[in-house]
Amino acid sequence: MDPPGAAWRDLIVFRAAPRPRQELWLSIGAFLAVLIVWLIVAESGLVHPQILPSPRAVMAAWWRLFTEAEYISDIGISVARVWAAFLASAVIAIPLGILMSGYRAITALFEPIIDFVRYLPVPALVPLTLIWLGIGEGSKVTLLWIGTFFQLILLIADDARRVPKEFIETGRTLGASDTALMKDVLLRAMLPNMVDSLRITLGWCWTYLIVAEIVASSSGIGYELWTARRYGKSPEVFAGILTIGIIGLASDQAIRFLHRRWFRYLH
Repeated sequence: MDPPGAAWRDLIVFRAAPRPRQELWLSIGAFLAVLIVWLIVAESGLVHPQILPSPRAVMAAWWRLFTEAEYISDIGISVARVWAAFLASAVIAIPLGILMSGYRAITALFEPIIDFVRYLPVPALVPLTLIWLGIGEGSKVTLLWIGTFFQLILLIADDARRVPKEFIETGRTLGASDTALMKDVLLRAMLPNMVDSLRITLGWCWTYLIVAEIVASSSGIGYELWTARRYGKSPEVFAGILTIGIIGLASDQAIRFLHRRWFRYLH
């Protein structure tokens, strides 16, 4: 049995054993501390409400969005756009990333182009997507896809390259074909790291949502947020930011939970 306070002391010990309960309380405490500081600064009058609205004003704006605007519909539309782009990125990036890790010719063909595109700022591509795809859903999903795919494919290729060569050599010794090696050896060995890479890039996809929805859009969280900014409604802007943050955090924690369930041997 651990002595009193040992679990809390382990939190500041390098590479100590996990302490889920204490870590949860510490995370909740961090959020409460930020909220309290925000409340004190906003209510003290040190900052103009137009610049930093109080938490109460933000909650009131949030309530108005849900009751007076079609905010639930906007949230659903934004979530659908993000997941459509993210799933399209994953479906293409996973097989192509695995192929890039195994065949030097494919790496030489694709990696320079991918490296070039991934450094381009997504907002700079907005005019082109509008010219090519118009103002419909295609341009919005494409912008989210561009911001996600070219980052994800390199992460997938790196995850595949980290699989020990001994696994591949053992498979070859047993007579496995290239297809079997990629499907039954490489994919299975890289799966835990790949799920983490997918979780990270899903967060990146959410960061490009505002860029995708402020251009010729009439729905979505980004549209509501940009409309509030145009009319100087700071509480509504904060409410939109918090909405994206909460959805993103919930998605991230859900994938973390599944990761722990699927790969118990790592935890």
